[in-house]
Amino acid sequence: MLSRHADHLFWMTRYIERAETTARLLEVGARNALLPDISGGFRNDWDAVLQASGSVDAFLQKYGDVVQRNVETHLFFDQDNPSSVMSCLSAARENARVVRTALTASVWDAINTSYQELRQFQRTERSKFQLTDLTEWTRRTAYLVRGAITGTQLRDDGYHFMGLGASIERADNTARLIDVKYYVLLPSVSYVGSGLDQSQWATLLRSMSALGAYNWTYSGDITASKIADLLILNRKFPRSLVTSVEQSCEHLDSLARGYGSSTDAQAAARGLYAELADAQVQDIFEEGLHDFLGRMQSLNADMAQKVQAAYLQGLPA
Repeated sequence: MLSRHADHLFWMTRYIERAETTARLLEVGARNALLPDISGGFRNDWDAVLQASGSVDAFLQKYGDVVQRNVETHLFFDQDNPSSVMSCLSAARENARVVRTALTASVWDAINTSYQELRQFQRTERSKFQLTDLTEWTRRTAYLVRGAITGTQLRDDGYHFMGLGASIERADNTARLIDVKYYVLLPSVSYVGSGLDQSQWATLLRSMSALGAYNWTYSGDITASKIADLLILNRKFPRSLVTSVEQSCEHLDSLARGYGSSTDAQAAARGLYAELADAQVQDIFEEGLHDFLGRMQSLNADMAQKVQAAYLQGLPA
């Protein structure tokens, strides 16, 4: 497969995954904004969401006031924000259009139809939408596209580049979603273990479609250690860090077999997976959850750069 075609397929699924995560971040902010304010009048829910999205400076420059309506616009409709749902789905559709012949009709229809629906949303008066309507629509769109890929695409190198883009993006996004709760959202360490702490953890689980999985897997109260085990180390949970990296390894191994040579990206993925597979929850908290998540994001980003160098940048002119 030509590197430019692989690049389009890789980024198509990265953008789909990123759009879903932006919607999940909005849901975290909206749900937590409804919780009782027991922090002495100071709430930083939307600041936390912006920080996790990595777009604080751009937001402040354009909007100034950190209020819910502005954050919703910035993260959902704002085409100046490259991580907004609108920008991500537009980029996914454009990447899909370029490699239309490498996609099944079902995959193209899922992406293109969703994009046309989003354009209709953009032309509709905002007061007609609840934020939950928009976030639930985005999640359904992501499910539809992934289902079409899984159910109809030939398991060739294009399929593995699509899967690799999704798994790399999901690993990064899972770390961001955990971090927005543990490091940023809780007003003070004095609230750890409190009712506010419990409510915010439950909200995080709901936003990641993980509350049912948590209840099936663990007993007793919702605690930080159990959350970390589920979202970072549990191979049975599809959005966990270890599962996402394991999927990256599988796709890279398949590509290496298909092209007859291993790469630095494959070695980086195996190294990251080995660390996660051997990790214990107590080790993560001894390092510091925020520091651990930041390091995992950095290693995941390094793997993505090696994928770019090995497969996607093509030959020099």
